[in-house]
Amino acid sequence: MSAPTSKPSVSEREARQVAEAAREQDWRKPSFAKELFLGRFRLDLVHPHPMPADEDAQRGEEFLAKLRDFCESKIDGARIEREAKIPDEVINGLKELGALGMKIDTKYGGLGLTQVYYNKALALVGSANPALGALLSAHQSIGVPQPLKLFGTQEQKDTFLPRLARTDISAFLLTEPDVGSDPARLATTAIPDGEDYILDGVKLWTTNGVVADLLVVMARVPKSEGHKGGITAFVVEAAAEGVTVEHRNAFMGLRGLENGVTRFHQVRVPASSRIGAEGAGLKIALTTLNTGRLSLPAMCVGAGKWCLKIAREWSGEREQWGKPVAHHEAVGGKISFIAATTFALEAILDLSSQMADEDRNDIRIEAALAKLYGSEMAWLMADELVQIRGGRGFETAESLAARGERAVPAEQVLRDLRINRIFEGSTEIMHLLIAREAVDAHLKVAGDLIDPDKSLSDKAKAGARAGGFYARWLPKLVAGPGQLPRTYGEFHPEGHADLSGHLRFVERTSRKLARSTFYAMSRWQGRMETKQGFLGRIVDIGAELFAMSAVCVRAELLRTTEDYGREAYQLADVFCRQSRIRVDELFNRLWTNTDDLDRKVVKGVLSGAYEWLESGIVDLSGDGPWIADATSGPSKVENVHRPIR
Repeated sequence: MSAPTSKPSVSEREARQVAEAAREQDWRKPSFAKELFLGRFRLDLVHPHPMPADEDAQRGEEFLAKLRDFCESKIDGARIEREAKIPDEVINGLKELGALGMKIDTKYGGLGLTQVYYNKALALVGSANPALGALLSAHQSIGVPQPLKLFGTQEQKDTFLPRLARTDISAFLLTEPDVGSDPARLATTAIPDGEDYILDGVKLWTTNGVVADLLVVMARVPKSEGHKGGITAFVVEAAAEGVTVEHRNAFMGLRGLENGVTRFHQVRVPASSRIGAEGAGLKIALTTLNTGRLSLPAMCVGAGKWCLKIAREWSGEREQWGKPVAHHEAVGGKISFIAATTFALEAILDLSSQMADEDRNDIRIEAALAKLYGSEMAWLMADELVQIRGGRGFETAESLAARGERAVPAEQVLRDLRINRIFEGSTEIMHLLIAREAVDAHLKVAGDLIDPDKSLSDKAKAGARAGGFYARWLPKLVAGPGQLPRTYGEFHPEGHADLSGHLRFVERTSRKLARSTFYAMSRWQGRMETKQGFLGRIVDIGAELFAMSAVCVRAELLRTTEDYGREAYQLADVFCRQSRIRVDELFNRLWTNTDDLDRKVVKGVLSGAYEWLESGIVDLSGDGPWIADATSGPSKVENVHRPIR
């Protein structure tokens, strides 16, 4: 049986329809962030700060203690960086600890940790070596265990989860050489053949793919009699006949990452290994990512804590012009930013994770904001640390040690963190994804008004619905609790910084954000989706407001439960003041920007109008196609798959 080799040709509209069909359409539970974008500051959804059950906390702390001992005694991060490979004994040691099953229920042999403690574990392991954090995250956050937990049959859970909890590593395979964030063009096929499917295609950037035992593979099932068809998810044995890992990829950072190119040629997969229904693959992937995205900000928190530790120790030791560099304002401002932002990222992560554990709220926007904000801010913190370290920040840890200084891998951390702005949805895609959710309420009542395919009668009905919705909604955006000077007074306890003013700012700004979104929709209507610069700034403002809310709530929690409550309030105050400056700038850039001019320049660049500007250089990029050929067929290279036992 031969598989089709041509890639699906789809229009922009068709691609959007595929993405829209994969979205969760309904909001069955409240969402703090969704309400925030609608101009409704629902502090009651996050305050008082939710807390884990005592039993969950005890189990989590016990595992963290064992994991810390393992990280300190068994993981040599410098060796992994030097050899670009995680030693097998390290992975086997993590297996023995049960780290592969942190999120898997105890009845299947897992540890049954909560999302809160799973993320704390990832932050800890990631600080020892980020490639290890990526391995564990790809295995559990988006690999086989999570889709099975949410969508698998009982038979699938009984068959696969015990393996995944202790011995088997998993990987998630969606991306293809010519398919990134546009899955409508997915070329890998799964052709029905009796009680089986036959898989053909090539997958790129398969994190864990080189060492994986089990794979989640997204493939297109053709529509036919008895088959709905569409993008579908399958569990595939990595050792199955016809599966070839053709290449192990190497990257700027995460040098121990077992990431490769995987080819499927006439791979027979039983129908019993299909996850969910035909055509449900993208919805399964997106739903899995709702909480799976929290793994990346977890490792960003770990990186922030390390940046703060090194910044504190180095800037107190290094002297210039008669005093430690920390006391020079140019450096001190960077240290303050790192400290305040680390506090904020941990606040966002713990709040989102605990809400995920309690399952009271819909956190799809919160998790996406955590990923977006965490990856961007962690990169900035690492960049500032390199600047604080000066020439030593640019020098490798190995070189520093060779000449007798402390081996501080600041440049490595910067390289390792860079991928987080791309992994599991680039910053640009996250802006669009979050923006789509943020305007969902508007599209539900007024979407037909701007849909060119709708009839006049449909548009008339939509107009009536929209009129009623906006008549009720818009007046509520005029005034609110943020304008009353004593609101949120519990956030100004005696002897502590005043956080109540920051919460009033969040409430007022939330309404301003909603008004700005409504104005933009009224102005651009159907063209709104093309205004990606505007939408990105709207989302960034919402991210800052979410972060400010999280830090205030966390500071109040720490005031009542820890000895360092006053210091927590101080960090929260500083972060909110820094955040407010960023928010004001983003609002200014909503309407004062170069977006239109940028589009003209882009047209000129692509037409060759500025090609003269490229003269006077040597192009080192080499020959070859921009995108490798991924035509289906048998593999012509050696299989570099190496399961770890």
